[in-house]
Amino acid sequence: MFDNLTSRLSGVIKSLRGEARLTESNIQAAMREVRMALLEADVALPVIKDFIERVKQKAIGREVMESLSPGQALVGVVHQELMAIMGGEKADLNLNTVPPAVILMAGLQGAGKTTSSGKLAKWLIDNKKKKVMLVSCDIYRPAAIDQLELLSSQVGADFFPVKVGQQPAAICVAALDYARKHHHDIIIVDTAGRLGIDQAMMDEITELEVLLKPIETLFVVDAMQGQDAVNTAKAFADALPLTGVILTKLDGDARGGAALSVRHVTGKPIKFTGVAEKLTGLEPFYPDRMASRILGMGDVLGLIEEAQRSADQKEAEKLMKKMKSGKGFDLDDFKMQFQQMKKMGGMSAMLDKLPHQLTQAAQNMKVDDKIINRTEGIINAMTREERAKPELIKASRKRRIAVGSGVSVQEVNRLLSQFEQARKMMKMVNKGGMAKMMRAVKGMLPQMR
Repeated sequence: MFDNLTSRLSGVIKSLRGEARLTESNIQAAMREVRMALLEADVALPVIKDFIERVKQKAIGREVMESLSPGQALVGVVHQELMAIMGGEKADLNLNTVPPAVILMAGLQGAGKTTSSGKLAKWLIDNKKKKVMLVSCDIYRPAAIDQLELLSSQVGADFFPVKVGQQPAAICVAALDYARKHHHDIIIVDTAGRLGIDQAMMDEITELEVLLKPIETLFVVDAMQGQDAVNTAKAFADALPLTGVILTKLDGDARGGAALSVRHVTGKPIKFTGVAEKLTGLEPFYPDRMASRILGMGDVLGLIEEAQRSADQKEAEKLMKKMKSGKGFDLDDFKMQFQQMKKMGGMSAMLDKLPHQLTQAAQNMKVDDKIINRTEGIINAMTREERAKPELIKASRKRRIAVGSGVSVQEVNRLLSQFEQARKMMKMVNKGGMAKMMRAVKGMLPQMR
């Protein structure tokens, strides 16, 4: 995500090295590069114009603290303004109403409305401990109704059944009555979409909005559409009293234009982003964290939160006991670390939240999910005894493991070397040697040579 924009902005910062202060001249040159970077990222022109003007006004003549370089000072201004165009503060869901709170999902066909409805239900159940019911008003696509029913069962939400021939308005009235009687906290209503904006669709969803009086009307839009996503969002914002936006497929959008444009163009905050296909792949949107990611600083807080959500508590406690005792860290524990990484969305999802320099280093080492899978395969080819006592693995065993996992003996040796580094790191943590541990971290990651 944002790879090109991040690289271009990093280049702008480097260009200011050697400058004593921020001046109109060097800011002008830097802003030309920033403008080009934003154009390439498919950011809307009005957004670029406003952004550049605000950065110039705040940066020119700014006093640079002794501890900062002009480049670092400019980063501070750019970070502040990136936050501003994406909304400034995090916008929370408004659930402050007499239950059931109604959330109406709007958007074009293919944007990810139905999947986002299921993901949002899971987020509300897991994070807000709410009793949620999902309702489909997409009577034109029976497959969408079936999909939402399946998602309901997967996330632990109730599903309101739709009768053949029922119209959207009748479905909503019946669902609302059912939810009141069965004490649901929240109803999420998935509406029909079209391949393009048409009057019939807008009339139908406007009728549902008046009927349901939703506390939240969320527009779901595909980030990979770039400028089209922003234009579509504006059309819906003009027709409906939207309260927020869900930006889907953000992990697949290398440019990032929609994330930077949609708030400025529509005036509606981005409340969630879809970042993976799995049902946990919906994240609250933090403008400050996204600005940090764009500037190559990563989102370490987001990474920690994801680790906490994905962690197997029992396994984590078992590993902590081993670390405290300084004994028993074996290849099964080592494999568990990679499985944990996969639960968090894999290596690509983790790298996306790391600072840009670390991401580049990992890419240079060719660290990816295929190599992690191969590492797991090597460990799976070992016997239970070998995983518990790696010192047993000598030449003949290495050859058998290599054949069993379809790799070379050199790769088996490399894995065992990485395991030893990880084991040493565990001992360092136990002894309080954090500085030594950090030096050992780079040796833990599986890599190809």
